[in-house]
Amino acid sequence: MAQMRIYLVRHGDAVPEEDAGSDRDRWLSPRGREGARILGRILREQHVEPDAIVCSPLPRAAQTAELVAAGLDYLGVICSLRCLEPSAQPRVAGDAIMRAGRAVVVVGHEPSISALAAHLLGAVSVQPFRTAQCCAIEDGKPTFSARADLDQVTPYII
Repeated sequence: MAQMRIYLVRHGDAVPEEDAGSDRDRWLSPRGREGARILGRILREQHVEPDAIVCSPLPRAAQTAELVAAGLDYLGVICSLRCLEPSAQPRVAGDAIMRAGRAVVVVGHEPSISALAAHLLGAVSVQPFRTAQCCAIEDGKPTFSARADLDQVTPYII
């Protein structure tokens, strides 16, 4: 059976809620846009070649997904999934991701992205994701974690 690779990403830094009018409408700040671009380049350096990219429908996640996709030279469609919104249930999101492809980049929010990581790893919990952070999971095991502002990949430590 083919190896399953999931790259969980928390969106980049977003503008404050008061600038957007509501939490749902927040978009990436200039710092967040740059973080997403850098993360895309880091993932390309790690030879990430997704079959699919899925994201929350909220603007900051969709923008992060687009910028990461550009860094990966991904030409496919980015699918927006409501099951990746901030209050999403990890089991529902996990089922959707498993149907999306063999190598899937998933862009979401805290606390749901770390809850999804815990669900996929069979753990009670994992460290909360920082903005523009990716955790790679291959066949149910963490393989690396990367964060844009570090501009380097470090071993994943649970």
